[in-house]
Amino acid sequence: MDKTLVILAAGMGSRYGGLKQIDPVGPNNSIIIDYSIYDALRYGFNKVVFIIKKENEEIFREVIGDKVAKHIKVEYVFQSTDKLPEGFTCPEDRIKPWGTAHAIYCCKGVVNEPFMVINSDDFYGKGAFKNISEWMDTADFTSEKYSTAMSAYFLKNTLTDNGTVSRGVCDVDDDNKLIDVVERTKIKRVDGKISYTEDEESWVELPENAVCSMNCWGFPAEFLNEIEKYFIEFLKNEVPSNPLKSEFFLPFLVRDLLSEGKCAVDVLETADKWFGVTYKEDKPDVVKSISALVESGEYPERLWD
Repeated sequence: MDKTLVILAAGMGSRYGGLKQIDPVGPNNSIIIDYSIYDALRYGFNKVVFIIKKENEEIFREVIGDKVAKHIKVEYVFQSTDKLPEGFTCPEDRIKPWGTAHAIYCCKGVVNEPFMVINSDDFYGKGAFKNISEWMDTADFTSEKYSTAMSAYFLKNTLTDNGTVSRGVCDVDDDNKLIDVVERTKIKRVDGKISYTEDEESWVELPENAVCSMNCWGFPAEFLNEIEKYFIEFLKNEVPSNPLKSEFFLPFLVRDLLSEGKCAVDVLETADKWFGVTYKEDKPDVVKSISALVESGEYPERLWD
């Protein structure tokens, strides 16, 4: 079975600053994307699609694309505010991207097989790629409901010591099917316990092993058609009231489809630790963690020939 890895790389890290997707974190100037593609390759993926801004194409090809193209098929998709369904135009003065679900919409015509979606600046660990690949091998893509999957992480494995984080905390049934995702925008350890706040004053404890979404998904190719339908509704109903800032987010789309009974989401837990550079201060910890994985033999010092 053909399997594609779709990497969301069109955004800039507002809190971190700069194009953090290509910031070295491992030996031989390896970046986080290198490790994601390495893991995808060892679990049977045979194509990678970078979703980027057109103006970043040259540097992406130089830093990562041309290297991995020797090992896996590489394609580029450009997300832009004017890439819209027929009959729609971008509002005047709109600069802000349309969001992660729009980024996937831009892949229509390029992605024609089951695909996995990840963030470019997140280190997911090999478990996520193993889980999604094996799910693709066994999923019933002929079902009336869209068969989708999410690689889920234990909350304790996704935190930073350098500030609060936003996490989609999952409600999961006994069959490991997603019921709902509740977005908690300010989570950190308070007096040693994982807690969240909504008012900056009172903190509510969360379980260490609560499972959360880290924007790591598996979809059938046909899911792109559904994205287009919902994007058209978004442009009709949401944009007129907030033309410059409204965004079409992938997790919200999945939640809408779930609530309408149009999809089923398999929650695939992984015990791997997630690493991300949310803040500049996170980078030394990420570098240290990846160095430990290299030293243990999980990854080679030189990923590509």
